Parts: sequence; structure tokens; C-alpha cells
Amino acid sequence: MKTIIVIPTYNEKENIGRLLESILALKIKDLETVVVDDNSPDETAKIVEEISKKEPSVHLLSRKALKGRGAAGKDGFRYALNHGADYIIEMDADFSHD
Repeated sequence: MKTIIVIPTYNEKENIGRLLESILALKIKDLETVVVDDNSPDETAKIVEEISKKEPSVHLLSRKALKGRGAAGKDGFRYALNHGADYIIEMDADFSHD
């Protein structure tokens, strides 16, 4: 069963690398992560791109316009469903979720 974690981001440069490393360290079979970034000026997307080059289970959905948290979540869920997710988990990048 494929699970995709959706992480909407805006200016999460300080957190996103550590968060993705924590998720990858879980070593859960068929677990993927998609970061939905709203064109963060702090290069959040660049960090995710670098990680995704080494980790095929990490994906970036880069939105060029700031559309807001709710729309980012919807786009992330749509991405997950279109990529065969059986389960979808949404979480923030600021470590407010375990």
C-alpha cells in the first residue's frame, strides 16, 4: 500500500531538510513525500530538489504563485491521488506534527 506524505511549504528552509531526513530515516516501504512549495524566496524548493536527486521517494510540486496553505494542501492531495496513493498524510514542515 502506497502512502504519500504531503508537506505544504513557504519559507521552510530551516526545517525542510531535517524533516525530510527524519521521514526517510523511518525506512517505511512504499512511503513517498511530496513537498508543495509556494515559490519560497528562501530557497526551500532548492533544498528539496537536491534531496530528491538522491532520494527517488521525495518529490517537489513547485507552485510559481503564492496561492495559500489551503490550495497547497488540495494540490498536494491531487498529486498524491494521481500518483497512486492508497493513503495520504498531510503535515506541516515546522515539526508541529510527530
